[in-house]
Amino acid sequence: MKKHTLKTRLLITLVGVTCAALVIVALAFNLSVRGYIDARVRSQLEAISSSVSDERQGGPLSPSFDDRPDRVTGARGNALILSSEGELIVVLHGDADTAAFIAESLGSGKLTVGGKYTVLTAENGTYAVTLSEDPVLKNAYIASFIDITAITGLASRMNIILIAVIAAAIIICFVLSRLFAKSLAKPVQSLSEYAKDIGEGDLEPREFDYKEAEFAGLADSMNRMAAALKESKSRQEVFFQNVSHELRTPLTSIRGNAEGIVCGVMEPQAAGRTIIRESDRLTSMVEDILYISRIEKTSGAENAEPADLRDVLSLCVSEHRTEAESRGLAFSFDFDEEPAMVRIPEKDAERIFGNIISNAVRYANERICLSCHDTGEGVTIRICDDGPGIPEKDLPHVFERFYKGEGGKHGIGLSIAKEAAEAYGGSLTAENGPGAVFTAVFPKAL
Repeated sequence: MKKHTLKTRLLITLVGVTCAALVIVALAFNLSVRGYIDARVRSQLEAISSSVSDERQGGPLSPSFDDRPDRVTGARGNALILSSEGELIVVLHGDADTAAFIAESLGSGKLTVGGKYTVLTAENGTYAVTLSEDPVLKNAYIASFIDITAITGLASRMNIILIAVIAAAIIICFVLSRLFAKSLAKPVQSLSEYAKDIGEGDLEPREFDYKEAEFAGLADSMNRMAAALKESKSRQEVFFQNVSHELRTPLTSIRGNAEGIVCGVMEPQAAGRTIIRESDRLTSMVEDILYISRIEKTSGAENAEPADLRDVLSLCVSEHRTEAESRGLAFSFDFDEEPAMVRIPEKDAERIFGNIISNAVRYANERICLSCHDTGEGVTIRICDDGPGIPEKDLPHVFERFYKGEGGKHGIGLSIAKEAAEAYGGSLTAENGPGAVFTAVFPKAL
């Protein structure tokens, strides 16, 4: 299918609509003028015929056609008497040449008695003729006719003027439509080029000065999109750099210990334990990276089955209880008696709160407190410890990927927790109380 430019389509559409409108106006004008002339001619011919009939019967004379106030402008009325064979009997009004022409037309069958008038064109003019029976002579007819040469000439001149006006209007419309189409196509072309450049990796914002609100809005949206893509690209580059760095460390340790075993310079059991520990660390990191990829593509909480966050928190505590008890830590709970149902898969909820509790176990001194309450607007979960808290310099960055504070692991856990919480319509914040305090809020499952 052949493609047309926006400029061409706009030009064709505007010119086509204008031409159609002008043609409709011209047709309406012609029909109106023709209807007006037809009605007045028919009326005047009936008046002439009636006047001549009254005169022939000796009745009062009607005003002559030329003196009537409602006669057709530029038309003159006449009458004559014809036999049924078309022979001219007498000319009541009019010249002999016209009378002879009308008599000849009757004989050739161009005229009929009664009904619609007939238009005849002679050398000396154009006439509207109607026949009616003569009330005095049998087999004779009154031929009433009007010279409509002037009015038909006026109508023709008006049509010529109208055609000239339409032609001029079409030319003007073509020029204006071309300019208008060009003015509309130019922004589309520039925005299309900008979109192409964005697709090729040029994400720098551009200045556009459009008078049309729609184009200005589109340009602004494209600039925001380019800025978002640029930020995303930057984050992605940093992410891969950090991933490469974090993966290199355990891989280097694993390789070093493996080479030590092969070369016989390291005790196999100690080196094996190191390899296992680093392999677990590597596995955990890979799982976290894969989870980040999955959570970025999640469709949200609409289709998730409701989960009771009290059960999720209890399960997460059970998974970390052994480690906590080895460090002499105790857990305290402050849960509502009613279920705290939110739309989030249990596995994702376990990863969110498991990361936070793991973080609390790492820094707490003696106790970790968990609370879960329905506030009416949502379900609020608070996890706090009695440790030293988050250093002020680290507090703005605790949820950034691969940001590691003092004593941190690989810097992904808290960023995963926050991204997962937001993916399911919730929020996660961090602040300092007596220790570190993490607060998560989720909308209730209806």
